[in-house]
Amino acid sequence: MKAFSTVAAVDLGSNSFRLQVARVEEDQLYPLDSLKDTVRLAAGLSDDKVLNAETRERALASLKRFGERLRGLPRDAVRVVATNTFRVAKNSAEFIREAEAALGFPIEIIAGREEARLIYLGVSHGIPASRDKRLVIDIGGGSTEFIIGTGYRPQLMESLYMGCVSYSRRFFPNGKVTKSAMLHAELAARTEIQLIASGFCAGHWSQAVGSSGSAKALAEILAANGFSDGGITRAGLEKLRAVLVKAGDCNRLPLAGLRPERIPVLPGGFAIMAAAFAELGIEEMIVADTALREGVLYDMLGRFHRHDMRETTVRQFMRRYRADPVQAGRVELLAVELLRQLAETLALDMETAPQMLSWSARLHEIGLTISHAGYHKHSAYILDNADMPGFSKKEQAQLAMLAVAQRGSLNKVIANFAPDIEGLAMILALRLAVQFCRSRAELELPQEMRLLADSGGYQLKLDKAWLAHNSLTHTALDAEAKEWKAIGRRLTVTAG
Repeated sequence: MKAFSTVAAVDLGSNSFRLQVARVEEDQLYPLDSLKDTVRLAAGLSDDKVLNAETRERALASLKRFGERLRGLPRDAVRVVATNTFRVAKNSAEFIREAEAALGFPIEIIAGREEARLIYLGVSHGIPASRDKRLVIDIGGGSTEFIIGTGYRPQLMESLYMGCVSYSRRFFPNGKVTKSAMLHAELAARTEIQLIASGFCAGHWSQAVGSSGSAKALAEILAANGFSDGGITRAGLEKLRAVLVKAGDCNRLPLAGLRPERIPVLPGGFAIMAAAFAELGIEEMIVADTALREGVLYDMLGRFHRHDMRETTVRQFMRRYRADPVQAGRVELLAVELLRQLAETLALDMETAPQMLSWSARLHEIGLTISHAGYHKHSAYILDNADMPGFSKKEQAQLAMLAVAQRGSLNKVIANFAPDIEGLAMILALRLAVQFCRSRAELELPQEMRLLADSGGYQLKLDKAWLAHNSLTHTALDAEAKEWKAIGRRLTVTAG
């Protein structure tokens, strides 16, 4: 991936939208500019998980401002990630299109564990290095991430569907805080945390770290009111709980250090943090200044320096699902070469398309561990639904499309995925590579082999003698031409 001297990350959280611009010098990032808008996206979700018009307009206005700041930066120098509310909103696909138009850059919806990985990456670069295991807790607007890791490497990651916005709205409507509401909120959070407590409780880590807005706000309030000497402590949380319940209303809290924008979401964030302390045996917690957006920047930096987490994930999946590395390598080399040939007559993004095709070729047979029959469908299901560190949900969907499209009917692929010109080119390259490498042996390819795009379709030119000597492949290519004809595309095989 091409390196850039200036990069930017945008974190579209369920409570706040944040932008961070940084200068790149070798392996370090130096902040240049940042923006934040408290959008409270999660508060705009209806009971049936539909994002309302008012919240969408507020979010789009924020994105337009961000887009103005990012104007002029190359597309690949900016990465935009969207979190829990985008994951759960039923109308997120429609809203994403509007949001991308307002911002001017593509938006990735990331899975909960991928969010956790990036949070840990950001936190670990913002606190002093240590060989000890650390527990990182990040309470967002709609989800809370829990990570245990050492150094820069996360080892255990979970994401729970509870956040400061959603819990404040659910248990403390209009900012009203009662003893009963606080008890129910903490019990609800403890019930969720119990599901993961065995792996995250005290004894599995040496230091607890809080990140993002809720942790920072709680630490500031505890320090400003003399409830703790620094960071977040169990005793400090107990004192704060008493103040919250006694006040009865977030808008009448007699607290120093409480910023106005945190008032509506304070009780929900407090309840989740108190529950985490109780269930995981935390006594004290330091707070990091860095979180998801810094993690996104460092992940981009890793890609520049060829330390791409996606490459690591592909290798791990090949081992986990016992993919044949030799066969995968044959398919990969031929598929990428065919795509490069198509790029001579088609306008393709040859920065990202070969990379995506390479990954799909290496993973195209992982479904064989489930069953040979319909293995391409099993491969697609795994790629679409598994936790794949480094990959966005959109990238996983593209890998799944290529996996299911490697063989069989193209009509279903078109109906379900509606691939664009580039997607069709990758599908063709992969399908042909799979056909040519069908024998799973070293294949003597024709001396002349050219794949070109023309008006209405594609043309595959092959050596005449080779084609005559490989009648099985010739028959398979004839069948392949019929599949493309069925979707309105012409594939002509000519012997030269």
